[in-house]
Amino acid sequence: MSWKPEVRVGSEANFYGNSLRFGTQDEAARYARDLMSRWFSVVETRTVEVDDPVNHVLAADGRLVYTEEGKF
Repeated sequence: MSWKPEVRVGSEANFYGNSLRFGTQDEAARYARDLMSRWFSVVETRTVEVDDPVNHVLAADGRLVYTEEGKF
């Protein structure tokens, strides 16, 4: 189980994500908020629980760290 961040842009009805999967909902939400601060067109963020393996960790300093199959 993992959490994926998603964003909604402009007047689009759909949310969009990528292959980033985090171990906690908080990490996914922090990443989505950070992305929103860098992209002008993001109007909403959300996190979705999925069955994919964790593949990233958001470090305390905000750095995005890749991890293989949930190994930190």
